[in-house]
Amino acid sequence: MSERTAAALLLDLDGTLYVGDAPLPGAVEAVRALVARDVPRRYLTNTTRFSRRALAERLVTMDFPIRDEELFTPSLAAARWLAAQGMKRVALYLPAGAREDFADFELTDTEPQAIVVGDLGAAWNFATLNRAFRQLMNGAALVALQKNRYWLTPDGLILDAGPFVAALEYASGRSATVVGKPSAAFFELAAASLPVDPAQRSRIVVVGDDVEVDVAGAQAAGMRGVLVRTGKFREDVLRQSAVRPDRILASVADVEELLDSTR
Repeated sequence: MSERTAAALLLDLDGTLYVGDAPLPGAVEAVRALVARDVPRRYLTNTTRFSRRALAERLVTMDFPIRDEELFTPSLAAARWLAAQGMKRVALYLPAGAREDFADFELTDTEPQAIVVGDLGAAWNFATLNRAFRQLMNGAALVALQKNRYWLTPDGLILDAGPFVAALEYASGRSATVVGKPSAAFFELAAASLPVDPAQRSRIVVVGDDVEVDVAGAQAAGMRGVLVRTGKFREDVLRQSAVRPDRILASVADVEELLDSTR
């Protein structure tokens, strides 16, 4: 097998496979082709609105043959990080649908050991942000599921969790532990579950629509970053970025090209 051939794929979801509740053209067929060829693969997302189980169910309704154990979410990474730190009492700033992954923790707004911040969307307000700020000032750790600046919805671009995490960092003077993309640990967590020799890490290819999160994160983790021109992709953002993708595809419909060469 050529050294330029992808040994495994880590595929972004929102903006790469679908937007809103609709698969992108050719995406379902591309995933089905990967399944038929038994290509080692995992699916990565920075969404913080759904539990892993709920997200898998949502993907199935869109006809994607994806199982929940193939998904890696920031909630999963956060739960593992909190457990490793011995933290049990946490305050969640997440939609109700994403709380299922924290069933083993005591959820409280009273003296939490950590606050976990994701995308609350329109539920963010001054009182909520100020409550999180006070918890940080009382000693809680700040765990950010991700720091994406914005994402694409069928109605257009919308603020993601990143601006609110940045506000809490600025106000408290503390830095967040980011457990989702582009954290190298997140990519490594997914890679560790693949049937791929760790020595072949450089032949794992990450495919996504965000040059700073997907591509830069992949490259920082020693993997290859491929950008697709769908979802939140913007030509001007790519042009202004210091990050250079290993390859650019029109869409995930072309993903099988990576199995022949990652030139």
